[in-house]
Formats: sequence, structure tokens, C-alpha cells
Amino acid sequence: MSDPKATAVSSTGAVEFVSFVAGGQNFCIQITQIREIRRWAPVTMLPHSPNYVLGVINLRGAVIPIVDLACRLGFPQTEASERHVIIMTSLGERVIGLLVDSVSEVISASSDMRRETPQVPQDESRRYISGLIAQDEGMTRIVDIEALMPPVPGAAA
Repeated sequence: MSDPKATAVSSTGAVEFVSFVAGGQNFCIQITQIREIRRWAPVTMLPHSPNYVLGVINLRGAVIPIVDLACRLGFPQTEASERHVIIMTSLGERVIGLLVDSVSEVISASSDMRRETPQVPQDESRRYISGLIAQDEGMTRIVDIEALMPPVPGAAA
């Protein structure tokens, strides 16, 4: 079992993130929270699910929910196609798949590159962003997997 608070720290002290595009915007997740990256595959829809839950897939015998990350973050719903990818993320034993447009690169972010999210009026989706990485090309939002994967009521911990 991996520690959800663990970080991948390079020999220079930088934390490693995988960057990707969702809803046409740049985001990233700590590399230690990613199990694998897969091509898009059709999902089995579940009735009465929130609009950001696309359905579930069977991954080596485990039923994994697939979340449209753009939709969850307040962007328009993604029309999933073969050009999209699924980032399989984990927090302890819980695993979810995040539908994203594409995966970009691994970012080694030193502490001077990481920024706090500024205090601005926020909507519901802002709570899923834990910070920013400043790069020459612009800012990349850090997705807070813990906030994105709240405990399911009645589920075993």
C-alpha cells in the first residue's frame, strides 16, 4: 500500500508531477499518486451517478470508477474518444480513473516553482486545486487527489 502523503523527490529536492491537459487547461498530479496511464476504453454507465462520473471499467478484476476530470472541475463535459487517456490514480487502497485530454510530461518542481493558490472568490470546483507550479510557459494547477476522492459513506476504510 502506498502512502498518500508520500512524494517523489528527485536528487535535487524537486517534487515530481505528471502534467496533463483536461478541458483545454494544464493540470498535474504528484507522480506517486499515479498507478498507470491507459488509453480510453468504453465504460459501463451507472444509473443515478453524478454527471462527472462516466461509469466504471473492469481493470484486472477490480471495478474502477472513471471521472471526467474537466467536468468535475467545472469545465464542460468531455466527449470521450480514442484520443483521450485515463490516468489511474490511487489514494491508499482507493483507485479512480481520471479522463483527460492528453498527458504532457513529467515536471520536476523545486520549492521555488510551487505556489499557493491565491485567495480569490471560489466556487465548488476550486477546492480540488492544492497549488500551482510556475513555469516559463505559464501556470500548471496541482490537482488535490484527496479532495477529489472523498471517503464514500458506508464504504470500508
